[in-house]
Amino acid sequence: MHLVKKIEIIANSFELAKILDSLDKSGVHGHAVIRDVAGKGLRGTAEDLDMTMLDNVYIIAFCMPEQLKPVVENIRPLLNKFGGTCYISDVMEIRSMKCVASL
Repeated sequence: MHLVKKIEIIANSFELAKILDSLDKSGVHGHAVIRDVAGKGLRGTAEDLDMTMLDNVYIIAFCMPEQLKPVVENIRPLLNKFGGTCYISDVMEIRSMKCVASL
């Protein structure tokens, strides 16, 4: 097990390509995308994400702690310009050492 950073971004689907490009430029090459995300913001008020119905995407990616600064530098301007939210947290990654199917 080792410590990694989890990056969670919820944004309008029209900005998906720009966000993924920014992650890639930051050295984060793997990600998962869940489409048609809806919800209510933490502040309990109407936000950009609430108004767009099912136009939102949830992006989850992981990076090493030392990669985080470029990620924030590249993602923050996009979120400031187009809206959306980003959460970053510490998580532990468990890497598989042996495939169970081969036993």
